[in-house]
Amino acid sequence: MGQSRICILCMKGGSASFGTQAIPKLLIKQAVPASIGILVMSLNILIDTIFVGQWIGANAIAAINVVLPVSFFIAALGMAIGLGGSSIISRSLGNNDIAKATKTFGNQIVLTFSLTTSLVLFGLLYVDSIIPAFGGKGALNEPAKIYYTIVLYGVPVLGYCMMGNNVIRAVGKPKNAMYAMMLPSISNLILDYVLIYVFDFGMHGAAWATTLSYGVCALYILFFFSSNRSELHPNISDFKLDTGITKEIGALGFVTLARQAVVSISVLLVNNLLFSLGGESTVAVYAIISRLLMFSLFPVLGITQGFIPIAGFNYGAKNKKRVEEVIQTAVLYATGFATLVFLMINVFSNSIGGIFTNEPLVLEKAPAAIRWVFLTTPIVGVQLIGAAYYQAIGKALPALLLTLTRQGFFFIPLLYYLPNFWGIDGVWLAFPIAELLAAVVTGSFLVYELRKYLNS
Repeated sequence: MGQSRICILCMKGGSASFGTQAIPKLLIKQAVPASIGILVMSLNILIDTIFVGQWIGANAIAAINVVLPVSFFIAALGMAIGLGGSSIISRSLGNNDIAKATKTFGNQIVLTFSLTTSLVLFGLLYVDSIIPAFGGKGALNEPAKIYYTIVLYGVPVLGYCMMGNNVIRAVGKPKNAMYAMMLPSISNLILDYVLIYVFDFGMHGAAWATTLSYGVCALYILFFFSSNRSELHPNISDFKLDTGITKEIGALGFVTLARQAVVSISVLLVNNLLFSLGGESTVAVYAIISRLLMFSLFPVLGITQGFIPIAGFNYGAKNKKRVEEVIQTAVLYATGFATLVFLMINVFSNSIGGIFTNEPLVLEKAPAAIRWVFLTTPIVGVQLIGAAYYQAIGKALPALLLTLTRQGFFFIPLLYYLPNFWGIDGVWLAFPIAELLAAVVTGSFLVYELRKYLNS
């Protein structure tokens, strides 16, 4: 108990800086660790795609992209359980209620494995229907099925990793959370080299490299929670589901799950639409663009994550000027980094495709598509910061609606409309138009909410 009190005091001392330290310095301090974690994971996905493209082929890239919506959605389930439970754990630790925090963690573990395992069983049972539905048709069907089946075996472990990572942050160990993100990324690249390049296992090698890397992450998280660095050591009784706790986890984690569900649906629609309009090579172009989006925006995503606790703390303390300042600073920093990304993408758009593959058709189609998709990158921070602000101040419904604005309200309808007039170009145009509309809506809501708050 004494140890937990010390830990709580440390957390309180750290959070106190949210209300006193200079906002620019504070935001950088919070954003850098988050950005590093996102960067390492993004680099892993990017380099993994390069290895697969160069050592197996462009169809392998497209096949993996077909599978991503499924694995991402199940991973998001683990993340949602992690985020929902972490909120309860943080508040319980703050109230010195170690028993409830431990009970919550035990419930998270049970929920994660039971739900993800159920989805995996369903996914394996209907594999022949799911793969074509997600764009795995023609020459993509067989490699997608191979990758899908093997990766699916490891998805419950991935769910545990996503859940555990958020809990590690909740107990005040951000460095350990960062290590939990870095270790599987590094191990995946090593295993890619060994299994694909050295042993020439092809898609089987790529899939097993991914699955085994999940295992490395899980082992580290298990080691962490078994050590004295964690205050949470569940007993058998803590694994019995508590109705009140599970309901709260579900309510708090729903925003994350809904967001990922819409993203997964969007990827599904784009894969199928591109396949029908341009075949396997066009799906491969989208796979490259997807990796670029994950990788290139890591500083903006890091700023968004760093922004949330600062805005939330000062909102709770009714420090209106600091709330206004952190919003302005976060938008400014995010816009600056996003503009830099935009310029670099445009300068190197003609050569980016060659990093991933040597397929002539992919190389021909990639530059124009990349330029269209990244056209409105400079304003991406407005939408991200705006939605994050509502999350920070505890307004779940507007946070959810604004989070879904780009993908759900604009992007998906545009996908159905624009290709009727411009074909494949209509698909690429849907990206910047949706981004622009979402930024306008989110920015308007943010300005309205901030003015109302400042005048209250």
